[in-house]
Amino acid sequence: MKQGSKYEPLYLRLFRSGQDELTLTFREIESLIGALPDSAYQSNAFWSNRADGAQAAAWLEAKYKVVKIDLQRKRVTFQKPIRKYEVKRREGDVIWNGDLIKMLRTHLGMNQEQFAREVGLSQETISLLENNVYEPKRSVSKLLSVVAERASFQYDAKE
Repeated sequence: MKQGSKYEPLYLRLFRSGQDELTLTFREIESLIGALPDSAYQSNAFWSNRADGAQAAAWLEAKYKVVKIDLQRKRVTFQKPIRKYEVKRREGDVIWNGDLIKMLRTHLGMNQEQFAREVGLSQETISLLENNVYEPKRSVSKLLSVVAERASFQYDAKE
């Protein structure tokens, strides 16, 4: 989140909340950031979880997603992604599968293209990995583990 951004106070509110789910009224959000644009009142698109929107960066970087929008009652519900997934290991190393790769990418708040750049692969390769078309090579698995460690990605293993 860019320091000084209009949406930084929303990011800070979410980041510091300590809650898995938080519903805010548009008025509460406006008390943090100033007036919302008309599109926030008229269209769900404003509340999209796309990483390319300045407003979405506020909740995505705070590790939340918009899960419910009520334009009539003028409120939005943010939720941290559920982080329950099965982690399998072979000789101590994580065996990366499509679900786990997608969870890491989501944890980082990136779309497939951004994540592909981060790990030095193509967007198509990320898509194929996430859809379990094939398993990542050992070198890619090691890289994913390093990225996960640096991002404080927590494995909730069911071993």
